[in-house]
Amino acid sequence: MKRKSIVILVVTLVVVTISFAGWKLYGPAVSTPQGEFLYIKTGATLDDVENELLDKGFIDGSKWYGFTVKILRFKNVKPGRYKITKGMSLIKLVRMLRAGDQQKVNLVITKLRLRESLAAKVAASFECDSATFMAYISNNDTLKKFGLDTNTLMAAVMPYTYSLNWNSSADKIFRDIESAYRKFWNAERKAKADSIHLTPLQVSALASIVEEETRNREDKYKIASTYLNRIRTSMKLQADPTVKFAMKDFGLKRVLGVHLKTDSPYNTYMYAGIPPGPICTPSVESLDAVLDAPKTEYLYFVASSKFDGSSVFTTNYSDHLKYAREYQQELTRRMDSVKKAKAVTPQP
Repeated sequence: MKRKSIVILVVTLVVVTISFAGWKLYGPAVSTPQGEFLYIKTGATLDDVENELLDKGFIDGSKWYGFTVKILRFKNVKPGRYKITKGMSLIKLVRMLRAGDQQKVNLVITKLRLRESLAAKVAASFECDSATFMAYISNNDTLKKFGLDTNTLMAAVMPYTYSLNWNSSADKIFRDIESAYRKFWNAERKAKADSIHLTPLQVSALASIVEEETRNREDKYKIASTYLNRIRTSMKLQADPTVKFAMKDFGLKRVLGVHLKTDSPYNTYMYAGIPPGPICTPSVESLDAVLDAPKTEYLYFVASSKFDGSSVFTTNYSDHLKYAREYQQELTRRMDSVKKAKAVTPQP
């Protein structure tokens, strides 16, 4: 009887031990006090991963985590961005890390004007820092492989959402971006560009000006038509947004004569033709506005004095001057009103 009791006790202890170990390995063991993502840097070791898990509070001790690492033979660390779920078991956690089952990062591109802005956006989302990415996209030898240079680079940055691994290299990130650009320029779009005697890169540069000129969809097509007419008749584009880009003063409200003297190949008041590259990343709508621009006789346009976002288009300079004066007068009136309002506002 005594022997039977000992056997029962031993069996009970074994069952309890196994159950306890099973609960430790398969039960809820992970917390997310500082966020749900674990970032493992390139070159990290097993010790680095463990320390990061402890420092961020994902696990509350190393004993059972270390045991799990050993039984699952987790040896090769794979860098990346891993989504940690509250209540996740150690078995599931280590299996995920061992498999390198990381979460993608979305790089959302809307409108960017400068290479520096693109590099900063990449650095904010990926392991790759801005200096590394900036060096990559500033190297003409590298860009030459894509048929680009530092001026035309931003033409290849389509306003899409790109899904990549957090630890993607500068080369991988840019290749994904450039691949989307090549897909956009299918045979049909290339044929349309050829029909208006422009290269895809020139279309992007012209579309970027259209993008900066207006948000009005209907006016985009008319503005594109106006610029194409100026090119056809050997007129300078004389686009105010190109002057702002040349000056790197994107908040400039009124372009004056002194601004037009800015010596830059992007200043279309000073230099004829399309600028050497885009002044921003144009939307697909602006690109299509250039490719599908209607046939018109417009040579001039100016923002409407109604300040409703629309433009007034004309075929002769005298009419253009009339509408331009109306706009300038209304702009001055509005600016004066703002100044007066500020002058009478009590200072704290």
